[in-house]
Amino acid sequence: MKQTFSGWRYLWTSIDIRRKLLYTLGFLALYRVAANVPAPGVDFEALAAFRANLGASGTFFNFLDLLSGGTVSQFSLLSMGVYPYITAQIILQLLTPIIPALQQRMKDDPREGQKWMEKWTYILAVPMAALSAIGQVNIFNSYAQQLGLNQILPFGFSSDLILSSITVLVAMTGGTMFAIWLGELISEYGMRKQGLSLIIFAGIVVNLPSNLVRLMSDEQNRWVLLAMTIVVLVLTIFAIVFVQQGRRNVPVMYPGRRMGNRMSMPVKGTLPLMVNMAGMIPLIFSSAILQFPAIVSSYFVGSETPWIANFAKGAQSTFDGSGGVYWLLYFLMVVIFTFFYTDVLFAQQNYGDNLKRMGAQIPGISRGAPTQKYLTKVQRRITLPGALFLGLVAVLPYLMQFILPISSQGAGLLLVSSAGLLIVVGVVRDVFQNIDAELKLHGYQDSILVK
Repeated sequence: MKQTFSGWRYLWTSIDIRRKLLYTLGFLALYRVAANVPAPGVDFEALAAFRANLGASGTFFNFLDLLSGGTVSQFSLLSMGVYPYITAQIILQLLTPIIPALQQRMKDDPREGQKWMEKWTYILAVPMAALSAIGQVNIFNSYAQQLGLNQILPFGFSSDLILSSITVLVAMTGGTMFAIWLGELISEYGMRKQGLSLIIFAGIVVNLPSNLVRLMSDEQNRWVLLAMTIVVLVLTIFAIVFVQQGRRNVPVMYPGRRMGNRMSMPVKGTLPLMVNMAGMIPLIFSSAILQFPAIVSSYFVGSETPWIANFAKGAQSTFDGSGGVYWLLYFLMVVIFTFFYTDVLFAQQNYGDNLKRMGAQIPGISRGAPTQKYLTKVQRRITLPGALFLGLVAVLPYLMQFILPISSQGAGLLLVSSAGLLIVVGVVRDVFQNIDAELKLHGYQDSILVK
């Protein structure tokens, strides 16, 4: 029999915990209100007609909507969400092991290095948000033009549009920085240490009812679709939890402690290595890279040179999420980037030197560099199933098109239930753990004996 603790019935009793919960809910409510503020100059009739005529390209825009927290479909000031900040953060993390000066800065003083990293992430997020705004406006207008619709938002740097275009850029960039600020407030005052992921989580959850309505719009197959969707949801959640909790426990011998004149025996412990150390980052970064060709090609669709215009249209049709080439590239990039990003994160942990400083040793492995080399080899082996799982999660919407009776509706909903659920499950799990830790910290515990 073992003793566990549960103090959830005291959740509202603790003044500190109640205040954190109210702050979190208040900031999320403020974000959802701001998400409904449109960008200046949006033609709402053209936007509604655009959404109604997306067709096969809807998967691409649904994914953009997912990453922005459901604001792309409304073309609001927060259309980019916190995505530019996440992109800037990933870029700096990837540059750290490549540039010796950055790597040395992080080693000399990790705390100051982290502050430097956070400062430059904010700075880099501003131009990333501006570039994302330009690309988003251009790609929406380009697709609207191909569908024979009016421009969703008049944009350009000609003499008659430059002032309004700068206004749009400033407003949308400011909206992104406002969303980042709200995420930081949640991290500081709320129940979640990483408030940015909670912002994305809120957007995904808000979109679920509209996705369900769209799924049930087909009177002939609604119950078949609903049953199959529930089955896929349950299986996907189970697989995500199973993989996210996966660990490889490497045995480690820790030195004994001196107790008076005696030395205790060495202590046997374990070093847990995660199967999926990269989390959802490979999905986000791979999608950003695959969106780049479609965004760039949007600048040349209206070119007067025929071959350039045709090439740009071909690039858009290839990378709009409607064909098998896009999803094959997506799967491969997720798998490759999972290995790459895990290697970067694992190298920053520097387990070899850390264990050596503590006097700990893996049985049969020399301390220092050999330990780091051995752990890196083990980490890469267990990363393989995690990388393949993330790749499968990424392409699940495309695979389900061959199973569900109505591909466009089923794929649109399953996009949220695969990549979106990876975010939702991770955030919910972390929030529950934080709440449980807060309850125990404040002494709100009920002892329960479990056999």
